[in-house]
Amino acid sequence: MRAVTARAVAFYFRAPIKAFFPGRIDYMGYARAINPRVQANLGWSWKVSTPALLAHAVKTYGWRFLPNQVLPPMLGNTLIGAILYTAYLQALGSLHEPSSRSAKRIFPPPSFRQTFSAGLIAGGIQSLVAAPLDALQVRFRTADMLEGKYKTMWQYATHKLHDIGLRGIFGGFTLSLLKDSLGAALFFSTFECVKSQAYYSFVTHYYGVYSPTSIFLNDRPVIKPHYTVEPAFLLLAGMTASVAQQAIQHPLSELQNVHYGRLESLDYQAHEEMRPKKTMSRYYHAYEKTIEQCQILSRRAGGWRRYLYKNFFMNTIRQVPSTSAGLIIFELVRRKFAFESEEVRIEKDGFDILLT
Repeated sequence: MRAVTARAVAFYFRAPIKAFFPGRIDYMGYARAINPRVQANLGWSWKVSTPALLAHAVKTYGWRFLPNQVLPPMLGNTLIGAILYTAYLQALGSLHEPSSRSAKRIFPPPSFRQTFSAGLIAGGIQSLVAAPLDALQVRFRTADMLEGKYKTMWQYATHKLHDIGLRGIFGGFTLSLLKDSLGAALFFSTFECVKSQAYYSFVTHYYGVYSPTSIFLNDRPVIKPHYTVEPAFLLLAGMTASVAQQAIQHPLSELQNVHYGRLESLDYQAHEEMRPKKTMSRYYHAYEKTIEQCQILSRRAGGWRRYLYKNFFMNTIRQVPSTSAGLIIFELVRRKFAFESEEVRIEKDGFDILLT
C-alpha cells in the first residue's frame, strides 16, 4: 500500500509547476457581485474572504449556487491548466528525448531554446482552447444574471457562444495568442533554466572545490549536496519565472483590456452585417483603433513604458509568493516520496557528485 501511495504521490509531484498558474476565469466574480459588503466597498475583512463570500451566496441562493455558478469557471480553469502543462510536456518530449522518459530527474536537462520552443507551442495550444472561455469572460455581465436573463453559468455559456459565433469567439485572438505563447515560453524556459541548468552548474563548481567525503560508491568517493540546495534553486526558479512571465504578459494585458472593450459593439455590427468579408474587415480595423486609443492613453501616462507597466510591481509581487512558496513545498513533499533508485551522478575530478 505504501509503495502504491508513494508512486502516486511521486507521479503527481514530479512536475509541481502545473498547479500554480493564476486562474484564467474569475470563479468568484458572481459571488462578489451579490455580496453587499463588497458592493459597499467596506474594505477587507474575513467577511469578504472566499469562504465567507461562498457562504453568503449559498445562504441566499441555496446549495445549487455552487454547481450552477462556481463549478463551471473552476472546471474551465482546471481544463486550461491541464492542457497547457500536458502540451508543454509533450512538446518538450519531442524536442528533448530525455524529457520524454517517465523519470523524476531529467539529465542532461533541456536547453533554453528547447524549453522556450515547447512553452511557445503549449501557450499557443492553450490560447486556442481557451478562446471560447475568454470570449465568455469578456462579455459577462453580472446584471444579466441578477435580472434573471440567465439562470446558470451553463445556460449563459451556451446562449452566448451560440449568439456570437466563431467570429466573436476568436475576436481579439491575436493578442491572446501573443500573450499566452510568449508568456508560457518565458515562464517555462526561465523556470527550467534556473531549476536545472543553474542548479547543476552550481553543485558542480561549488562542491568541486571540496575534498570528497568518506562515502564511497563503486570505489569512487561521493559527495552529496545539502538537501536544501535544490529546493532553494526551485524557489529562485519560481520567482524569476514569475517575473519573466509578467514582463511580457502585463503590457499585453493592458492592450488586451482596451481591445476587449470593443468586442461587444463588434458583435452587434456582425449581426447587422450580412457580408462576412465586411465583418472580418471590422475585426481587423478594430486593432488599428485599439493602437490609436492606446497611443492617447500612453501620452496621458507619460510614455509607453509608464502606461504598459503601470502597477507592474504590485501585480508581480502578488503572484510571486504563491508560485514560489507552492513550488518549494511541493518539491519537498515530492522528495519525501521519491525512490532511492532515481539518482544522477555528476563526475568531477575523480569523484562523483550524487543527486538523489
